[in-house]
Amino acid sequence: MAFRFNFSIDENESSEPDTHGKMDLQLCSPKHKRESTEKSKQTADTVADSSPEVGTDKQQDETPSKKKFCLKAAKEHSIPENVNKILENKVMETVSDLYYINISGAEMTCLDGADEEGIVSQSVSSHSDLIPGIYEGGLKIWECTFDLIDYFSEAEIQFTNKTVLDLGCGAGLLGIVALRGKAEKVHFQDYNSTVIDKITLPNAVANCISEGSGDNRKTSKPPLKRPKKAEYVPDVLTKCRFFSGEWSEVSQLLLSSNKPFSKYDIILTSETIYNPDYYSALHDTLAQLLDKKGRVYLASKVHYFGVGGGIYLFEKFTEERNVFRTNIVKIIDKGLQRCIMEMAFKDSS
Repeated sequence: MAFRFNFSIDENESSEPDTHGKMDLQLCSPKHKRESTEKSKQTADTVADSSPEVGTDKQQDETPSKKKFCLKAAKEHSIPENVNKILENKVMETVSDLYYINISGAEMTCLDGADEEGIVSQSVSSHSDLIPGIYEGGLKIWECTFDLIDYFSEAEIQFTNKTVLDLGCGAGLLGIVALRGKAEKVHFQDYNSTVIDKITLPNAVANCISEGSGDNRKTSKPPLKRPKKAEYVPDVLTKCRFFSGEWSEVSQLLLSSNKPFSKYDIILTSETIYNPDYYSALHDTLAQLLDKKGRVYLASKVHYFGVGGGIYLFEKFTEERNVFRTNIVKIIDKGLQRCIMEMAFKDSS
């Protein structure tokens, strides 16, 4: 289902697919994502020597170690006063009862000069969905995102009055689900500022539209009314904050900020453990930002070919750190095996 925002909501004649695998969006399997990494190895080798190496057989057998790599500075992205402008001329689609921006359209806009980081042109020229230290895949929607969304419903995860972080958010669908679940605060983080500005923010705004929102919204039918100006629920959007940058840099920004900050009750993250070189940064970020009684819900493939990461390797890494207890709460055997992991501090109840 696709329709265009231009201070109004238009609907295409096409019908929405019934399953995730047939959606008309750039939904990519983790295998494709990691195979593309192998294709981009030559490009990745041109990154500074401090950047993580990928695609070596040796690395797949190594225990993750804390390697030095270029730290991308953290930045908070402000929400424009005129939120209508964010959605102007944007083509939006729906999936799992959520709005999301059409990725192809966003990429075309970026190629026309709206991408200061140049990640889209580099991704296109290198035929890669992942360039370590430059672009970490946030312009795509990966299948583990939907595994986690399904799990929220199955396990009846409650977001009401919780503070939530969508870590490595990309499209931000996990955080948006929490937002619609009446979370008190939802923060979004992605490595790339382009992803936040061109994908995450528009998606969050689109899902804060009052017309057609709430329990009465139907996945197959976007709002039929076409207001001259979209109406928003301001108290919902003000619950959100948006950040770009490397994990440890974002953590430092949050913890040292003059703005009030309380640690997160729930941290959501999907397909962020594909590269073992990032495990230390991810683990430390979770340890620094999670409330002592909080929970992490992590979705991942069992193994990422060509990069060497995976759920069991990260589980072993976490056990060796002896900070969190982990529990694999769901295994998805369709296609490439995937898992949902729950994490909590060992000294929490």
